[in-house]
Amino acid sequence: MNMALWEQLALGAVALLVIFWFRPGIKAALKQSEEAEKDWAGILLPIAAVILFVIFLVLTS
Repeated sequence: MNMALWEQLALGAVALLVIFWFRPGIKAALKQSEEAEKDWAGILLPIAAVILFVIFLVLTS
């Protein structure tokens, strides 16, 4: 699918506007995440559970 030049320029302009519009919120979220306590077990445990479940499904098929 080939887009016309004006469509590409419009899409680029919209992308830049969205980035500038959400910039303050992104900046605040990054600052808050740097100050938050790190909880690796909270993310690694569900990932490990999903991986083990997928392995179980593959082995039982």
